[in-house]
Amino acid sequence: MLGCPPGVLWVGHSCPPQALARAEAAARPAVSDHITLGNSTESQDVFRFYLRKLLEGVLETEEPERVDLADRWAAVLNQPALRERLWTSVLPGVRGTLPALREAGLKLVIVSNSDGTMESALVRAGLRHLLDAVVDSTRVGFEKPDPRIFLHALEVARARPEHTLHVGDLYAADVAGARAAGIHAVLLDPFGDWTHVDCPTRPDLESLGREILGARRAMS
Repeated sequence: MLGCPPGVLWVGHSCPPQALARAEAAARPAVSDHITLGNSTESQDVFRFYLRKLLEGVLETEEPERVDLADRWAAVLNQPALRERLWTSVLPGVRGTLPALREAGLKLVIVSNSDGTMESALVRAGLRHLLDAVVDSTRVGFEKPDPRIFLHALEVARARPEHTLHVGDLYAADVAGARAAGIHAVLLDPFGDWTHVDCPTRPDLESLGREILGARRAMS
């Protein structure tokens, strides 16, 4: 998840982390629709669009000002020194859920559209040791929703698609891509923003993990 970076204060605005988290989640459906137009999730165009939608939820300003601010913010955050500080907030429940799933015998693989730094980011976050593998789009040459990145992950995990669940937060990248590879998919939807999707949604990884573990116990 995006953390509240110094660029917000640099341009003269501030926002509490809770407001930023709420706005970030609300922006996801619009970003998903933007991706369906053929845009790469890693493009600067999508990043600027994402920031514009995010700012709609945290700033009570006119649209031209938000567009200008998003463009300026994107330019600042694109600097290598700051880019490493993005997407570093670990969501609640993750640190407890991942070990529980692994202890239950599940293989855990990250499939991410990233710039080649996903594995090192997970190391810094203290999560890499809880995962069996990391599939980074830049390193494998395919990005979600291309089914080839999911097929690569299946090969790495030695898993069958019908026995695999992909958990994501963008319908166009995560659900559409996983389904194209024959994989089940669920969307994380903490605030109920995905109201018109044809896939399961769950508020967080912790609740989904409890559901999965409960189902496994019931089958044993």
